[in-house]
Amino acid sequence: MTKKRILSPDRLAECEAAHTLFLSKKNELKLSQKKIADAAGMTPAAVNLYFKGINPLNAQFAAVLARMIQEPVEAFSPRLAEEIRSMTSAPVVREDSASYSVGGTAADVVRDMLSRSGKNLSEDARRRLLAAAQAEDGGGVIELDYYRPGVVGDEVWIAHYDVRAAMGGGQIPHDYPEMLQDIRVSPQHLREMGVEFKEHFHLKMVTGWGQSMAPTIKHRDPLLVDISIREFVGDGIYMFSWEGHLYIKRLQWIGDGHIKMISDNERHQPLEIRADDTYIQARVLLVWNANLV
Repeated sequence: MTKKRILSPDRLAECEAAHTLFLSKKNELKLSQKKIADAAGMTPAAVNLYFKGINPLNAQFAAVLARMIQEPVEAFSPRLAEEIRSMTSAPVVREDSASYSVGGTAADVVRDMLSRSGKNLSEDARRRLLAAAQAEDGGGVIELDYYRPGVVGDEVWIAHYDVRAAMGGGQIPHDYPEMLQDIRVSPQHLREMGVEFKEHFHLKMVTGWGQSMAPTIKHRDPLLVDISIREFVGDGIYMFSWEGHLYIKRLQWIGDGHIKMISDNERHQPLEIRADDTYIQARVLLVWNANLV
C-alpha cells in the first residue's frame, strides 16, 4: 500500500515553507516555538504540529507567524495570504516588492519568494508550493484527500496515524507521522454508537502500545481519537505529550493546576503531573477492539 501523508501536498508544502522560514530567522530575531505560541495564544506543542505538517496552517496562525518572522504571508502560503487579504483588504506582501503588490498573482509572489528565501526547501516542496499558488490563480486543481466520499451512504475516510501512543512508559513520537492506511466509516453509525464529535475530519486512528490500559485498551488496539480536542475537557482517556513522550492514559483533574495520570490496571501507579506541562493532542473516543472468539 502506498503511504500518503496526513495533509494534502499543497498544505504540506505550506507547513514546510513556514518551518524553513522560521528556522532561517530564529537566531537573527531570537525566536523560539514558545514565543510563537505565546503570541498566537496556543501551546508550543500546537505550533510544532503546524511546523511538522500534522495540522494545516490557518489564517490566524499565519498572520502571527508572518509578523514574528518579519516575512509576508505569501512567503509560505499564497492561499492564506489571499484569505487574509479578502478579510482585511490590506496588502500582505513586502513593501519593497512593488512588482508583486496586491495585484500580482500568487504564483509570481511565490517565484519571488523562492528566489530570495527558498534555497533551503527541497525541490519537491518548491514544486508543491508553486503548484498550490498556481491553483490559487486558477491555473490548476489541487486534490484534497482529507475527505473522500464513500461508495455507500455517508461513508468517509479516516486517516490512520503512524504513531505509537504508549499505554506504559511512553513513546517518543515520530517527527513526521504518516498514514499507514485509511479506514472507511459512517459518521451516522458512529453517532448511533454514542461516539460524540463535531466534524468527521477531526477523527483519526492511532495505535495503542503497551499493557497498562488493559483490559480497556489492549496492546496494539486501534483507537479512534478526536484531534480537535487540545485541552482538558473533563475526565477521560487522552493522547498527550508529557516530558517529551506520547502517552494514552486516563486524565483526572485534581485541582490547583494538577492532573492525575491513571492507568487501568496495577502495572503503573497513578502519577500527579502539572497541567501546564501536559500537551493534549487528542481525546480517545472509541477502542476498535478485535477480540478473538
